Amino acid sequence: MRAESDPASSDTLGVLRARGTDVVQFLQGQLSNDMSLLSPARSLLAGYHNPQGRTIALLQLVQIADGDLVMILPRELIAPLIGRLSKFILRAKVTLAEESASWRVTPAVTATDAAAGVTAAPVAHALPAALGAVTRAGETLVVCVGEAPPRWLLVAPSAAPAAPPSGCAAAGPQDWRRMQIAAGVPQVYAATSEQFVAQMLNLDALGAIAFDKGCYTGQEVIARAHYRGRVKRRTQRFVTRGPCSLNTGDTGALADGRVFRVVEAVQTADGRCEFLAVAPLIVAAQASPEHARAAAPGTLVVEAQILPLPYVLDKSEGLD
Repeated sequence: MRAESDPASSDTLGVLRARGTDVVQFLQGQLSNDMSLLSPARSLLAGYHNPQGRTIALLQLVQIADGDLVMILPRELIAPLIGRLSKFILRAKVTLAEESASWRVTPAVTATDAAAGVTAAPVAHALPAALGAVTRAGETLVVCVGEAPPRWLLVAPSAAPAAPPSGCAAAGPQDWRRMQIAAGVPQVYAATSEQFVAQMLNLDALGAIAFDKGCYTGQEVIARAHYRGRVKRRTQRFVTRGPCSLNTGDTGALADGRVFRVVEAVQTADGRCEFLAVAPLIVAAQASPEHARAAAPGTLVVEAQILPLPYVLDKSEGLD
């Protein structure tokens, strides 16, 4: 089954700005990562979840100054997110505003073979090399969101010069998607918002969850999955064996009967589809026949090969 709409990739990113003396404390009680780690030199990836631990949005947080930060996420989720967060502000000194029109967010890779997303030369010293590191290049905040290959988000006021810093170049939407998929980095759109518990998106493996911080929305479910159980369904990386078109939110079944839901997808040059999808882990399917049952009539069955991820998943059984 196909999703109603397929988000365009990186060009849909927008900016939600949060300001106020209480902004860090407020977001500490709402997001899955530890806001005390955020600084002008360090960005954070964090999830915003509902009380059932399901991910509403995935945010890249960048601090501009004390009490002033931006959250980068798909534009289509910003208005709903403001609506949800505003209910909890109460007397806290926090203001939230969509500022997508005032900021330019540009995915970037090394200038060497930028179109192919391949790194063949050392990264310029001015560019941050450590995951989460932030540097300034004039008015542009350069945020490292990937190390292999190096990837950055360039966050700048709309009126600032559009030329990227020396050593990097803007990445095309398809190339950016392909590299994010290869890195196992998910994105959440309207089609998949509130569909997956945090660990199903591998947010624990990506450092987007702080298990030693205090309470936040959805924390009880997420912590229980971590400490008492295991996750049977995880985001995994696949490539179809033949020409195929999949969009975010699409559902189907693999040839072995495991049902999947697409998190992110990109077409390859030969018409195949490389995609991230939440599906039962093979060990869970082998141990639990209900995860490997025959697909229901009318289900899209996809012949696909599983591809490696650059991080390790816990393959024990537990939370469904």
